[in-house]
Amino acid sequence: MGMVSEFKEFINKGNVVDLAVGVVIGGAFGKIVTSFVDDLLMPVIGNAIGGVSFKDLKYVFAPAVLDAAGKVVTPENAIRYGSFVQTILDFLIVAFAVFLVVKAVNKIKKAEEAAAAAPSTTEVLLTEIRDLLKK
Repeated sequence: MGMVSEFKEFINKGNVVDLAVGVVIGGAFGKIVTSFVDDLLMPVIGNAIGGVSFKDLKYVFAPAVLDAAGKVVTPENAIRYGSFVQTILDFLIVAFAVFLVVKAVNKIKKAEEAAAAAPSTTEVLLTEIRDLLKK
């Protein structure tokens, strides 16, 4: 029974729920970025370099072997570097977005810390009254 209650306590902590929400949103954001790179960015880049689709860029070691009916007997052996380039672009865009979010969160935290460190208006007024009473 102790393990079940510990698990309930763990699940009920806000961090677990926040993490779950973050994972779901992150997965959806990853799909959006992948679509952006695959469907919008890479066709423009491919067109700029001569109408080549990046997914088709590859170095073939051994071409596919077909039988008389045209069925693949042995698939081709190739390095698909175009797909790799697209994946790198996906990563860079996601990493930059995460960087921007972390930078914004840090800026908010610094502003909150500065506000917490500054004396409140009530404290300032009380200090002024104290100083006037000393005179």
